[in-house]
Amino acid sequence: MAIEQDVNVASGRMIAGGKVAGTTVYNLAGDKLGTINDVMIDKLSGRIAYAVMNFGGFLGMGGRHHPLPWSTLRYDQEIGGYVVNLDPRVLEGAPAYADDEVVEWEDPDWGQRLHDHYGAAPYWMATPYSVA
Repeated sequence: MAIEQDVNVASGRMIAGGKVAGTTVYNLAGDKLGTINDVMIDKLSGRIAYAVMNFGGFLGMGGRHHPLPWSTLRYDQEIGGYVVNLDPRVLEGAPAYADDEVVEWEDPDWGQRLHDHYGAAPYWMATPYSVA
């Protein structure tokens, strides 16, 4: 007998990747910074490397996509969103891309610049199953 599981339900400590998209990101002051529109997963390690957040624009249009190192995000159950310790001004100068731009996700220099910008250790240097 097969047991059906609804992977679209978020409960406890687990959440389906499809549920992460659309989640709001706030700073420590409670200001809305943007919304996650995707996550990037390292296929070899299985680790989530980045949450790609939309920031800027008007009504979801014209904004840029900002990859945030996954390790910089913390889920807050009370507000139902992710919290990151950064000022919106930091996002204005952060590595980002538009819909029509190509990102070299596997370029180690690009990845290092991104992690350096946010003061986060690169995901490829983290130990497995470490908890921030």
